[in-house]
Amino acid sequence: MLFSVKTPWRRAGHALGLLALIVMTAMGEQAQAAPQTFNTALPVAQGEFVFREQIVLDQSGDDPSVADRDRTAWALVSVLGYGATPELALFGVVPYVDRTLEVTDGGMRQRRGARGLGDISLFGRYTVFRRDRPGRTLRIAPFAGLKLPTGEDDESDGLGRLPQSVQPGSGSWDAFGGVVVTYQTLAFQIDAQASYKANTEANDFEFGDVARLDGSLQYRVWPRELGAGVPGFLYGVLELNLIHQDKNRIGGSDDPNSGGLSLFILPGLQYVTKRWIIEAGLQIPVLQDLNGTGLEKDYILRAGFRLNF
Repeated sequence: MLFSVKTPWRRAGHALGLLALIVMTAMGEQAQAAPQTFNTALPVAQGEFVFREQIVLDQSGDDPSVADRDRTAWALVSVLGYGATPELALFGVVPYVDRTLEVTDGGMRQRRGARGLGDISLFGRYTVFRRDRPGRTLRIAPFAGLKLPTGEDDESDGLGRLPQSVQPGSGSWDAFGGVVVTYQTLAFQIDAQASYKANTEANDFEFGDVARLDGSLQYRVWPRELGAGVPGFLYGVLELNLIHQDKNRIGGSDDPNSGGLSLFILPGLQYVTKRWIIEAGLQIPVLQDLNGTGLEKDYILRAGFRLNF
């Protein structure tokens, strides 16, 4: 369930505390601090599930062209993970999107958009290295998956076919993969990821391939001292996302006004209990070296929760 852009949400003791944190560190069935913009290498316990729901507002309005473009995209992203074995976790990602684009054409302001189910992604993550010590763990886990063309990719309005940037789906089968490393202690957690997504052509259009490097630090800010009766833990989160996208291709030719290099920083908060987490963060661009008149992002707002069961 998602809503229109104008009214997006109308519809729609010391020993116990220490034990709780150690258990969260060592066992996948307990909730753990984790990155907000990418995955973690920490396990999902065999036979257990993790469910994550995230609301994402992606706002882009810094337009160097005369069209004065303004793009707003809401997404409700549902993720379900399952621990198939102690090393292998399987994930499904289902987005529901609501995208609009406003442009000025011939002196007239036009607003176009669409909403619906987006493209579903399926992937697996396998732990190839683990080192557990009292109060800390190190994990390395490659992952690979496929994005399926489940979203509508040929929506139109009175002006004709909608631009690809506001279509709910891409129409293409796209493979992706990478590796994620996690180092967790009782006081903090560090995650790092390198990934690549190979996009393919559909409807005579192909999004540029995406390569990215991500890093995340989650630091326990409360309680500073562990004690009896602590219900949960508050973490401060700081993430960096370095993203390079190749130029899109239209009709077999590169689009000179697409692709480029971006760097984002995300400050955020997470409240972590044994079985659930609530989280929020604001992704802010600090570098956008885009090609031609590529539309720059203003910010990306993320908020959501996770459940382990």
